[in-house]
Amino acid sequence: MNKITVSVAQWQKNNADIRRIRDSVFVAEQSVPPELEWDADDAEAVHFLAWEGDYAVGTARLLADGEIGRLSVLKDWRGLKVGEALLSAVIDEAEKRGLKPLKLSAQVQAVDFYQRFGFMVTSKEFLEAGLPHVDMLRQV
Repeated sequence: MNKITVSVAQWQKNNADIRRIRDSVFVAEQSVPPELEWDADDAEAVHFLAWEGDYAVGTARLLADGEIGRLSVLKDWRGLKVGEALLSAVIDEAEKRGLKPLKLSAQVQAVDFYQRFGFMVTSKEFLEAGLPHVDMLRQV
């Protein structure tokens, strides 16, 4: 495996890679309806892509209010620290922009992952797109 790199992506330029990853993870694997996956926030968000060489294997987005979302890694690259690299890059960019606190809605199985980065659960469990989630917050 090549080294994983993360870059800030442009929605217009990198749309195909972002869509390929999110369609694979959220729509195909997790059965999230496409109409819930794609929203108007995508056009305004700061997007990130994780790359192995020139192949995009993960993505995430950051909204202007400090909300992190849509963090996803293709199945064959899970367990290889791609998610960690993505989330670190998103947090770094948010700090550069002075966005705090950072917030997200995490799928319940990912809570431990986010807690390692200083996020704390701030809500009871709820369903979003048919999947159990909790809200999380990270004070900087």
